Amino acid sequence: MIDKATISDPKTHYGSAHGATRHFMTQRITGALNVLFTMFFVWFVVRLAGADRADMVAVVRNPLVAIVVALLIVNVCVHMRIGMAEVIEDYIDEKKTHRLALAANTWFAVGVAVLSLVAIAKIVFWG
Repeated sequence: MIDKATISDPKTHYGSAHGATRHFMTQRITGALNVLFTMFFVWFVVRLAGADRADMVAVVRNPLVAIVVALLIVNVCVHMRIGMAEVIEDYIDEKKTHRLALAANTWFAVGVAVLSLVAIAKIVFWG
């Protein structure tokens, strides 16, 4: 627990100001991009409603659609990783558990992104 004396000491270092600003800005930018991607995603879902597998594959194989879906996945995973890191930093105090949780969060976000991008690549290149 941080006491008042630690907070009032100007020599106390709470982390990188640049890193915190970068996370803040990245979180806001990815959030704004998620709004735009949501409009695309709504079109995508409506377009594929009631379609059979062949129609779905044909839509995803379109290079423009595949690139936008890939960007959507990467954007959501970056946003998710930063958001969960904020929750972990706020609620986990023990240093060892904190590091483990942050590492697990990063690996989970990277895993989701990689597996999703591989699935898109498989659809685009092999149907």
